[in-house]
Amino acid sequence: MLTTTLPDTTTMYQALLNKDTSFEGIFFAGIKTTGIFCRPSCTARKPKPENVEYYANASEAIRHGYRPCKVCHPMELKDATPDWLEPLLKEIGADPSIRLRSSDLRERGLQPERVSRWFKKTHGITFQAYLRMLRINQAFGQIRHGERVTDTAFSNGYESLSGFADSFKKTTGFAPAKSTNKKIITVTRLLTPLGPMMAGATDHGICLLEFTDRRMLETQISRLKKYLKAEIVSGEHSFFSMLNEQLNDYFDGKRKDFGLPLDLTGTAFQQQVWTELLQIPYGKTRSYKEQATNIGNPKAVRAVARANGDNRISIIIPCHRVIGSDGELTGYGGGLWRKKWLLEHEQNSKLKVDN
Repeated sequence: MLTTTLPDTTTMYQALLNKDTSFEGIFFAGIKTTGIFCRPSCTARKPKPENVEYYANASEAIRHGYRPCKVCHPMELKDATPDWLEPLLKEIGADPSIRLRSSDLRERGLQPERVSRWFKKTHGITFQAYLRMLRINQAFGQIRHGERVTDTAFSNGYESLSGFADSFKKTTGFAPAKSTNKKIITVTRLLTPLGPMMAGATDHGICLLEFTDRRMLETQISRLKKYLKAEIVSGEHSFFSMLNEQLNDYFDGKRKDFGLPLDLTGTAFQQQVWTELLQIPYGKTRSYKEQATNIGNPKAVRAVARANGDNRISIIIPCHRVIGSDGELTGYGGGLWRKKWLLEHEQNSKLKVDN
């Protein structure tokens, strides 16, 4: 499972005292005396340091019994990308081949440590590793579209062909010259009200959308790589902006259906089950038995449940809408607390959308 290392408690408490927006998305503070949890920039009265616990995401704070603060609304995605980082992200987006060292960041008025913390939290890798993967991802696309390996290497800022080849192979697992016969799954992290999610995309569509704290995430990624015969590379993809926009609309209660291309990989039975999941209307639920009956195999209740558990595209393929025959919430890889939240969200939002 992917984990995030928090800053030291002294740094986090100072950020809390200073209402430091640069720590947004880095940690949440649980206040023992009130039972609430806050974002770093919360304007509420500050507690003593011994009365604060720190969490990497909102879901951890909720699991430890804390309620969202009504002052700073930590479940909302305010300033998911801090203002101070926006210029850097735009610069990287305009030129993925750019090379930036710590001294370059300081010249731009940025503290390398804060930049690194944000990238570790958001993407699970260091800033420099993220830059390398952006360059390699861009190079892979260029070679796939017919550009010569040598030209690609130098256009992406590499000073030698051997250096480019070593970096490319270390990142993708294969040599640049083999790019025309290989696939890459581009991954990124998206912030949601239920915690960060990992998204993956191929040229055919979204193939992964899962909460980063799910136990089975590494197993699911391994299976995905095996099915697609592809390697994982962090970076940007044309489908991600569409995905992020539609997810935001969903969580805002403005969207009932998703209009994204999907790259479903699995057995014929799994794909049949997942296709049936897509037929469950927004705000409605079905039992595993009903789902099995609908695919023409009413005795395959357990097999259907297993296939639901193997769904790698959460929310969009709504396995959270399947419940037990007795109405109880059962089996959700992202945690039953998220399943409950999603169902309640859809029930409440359905009233708004329909009215």
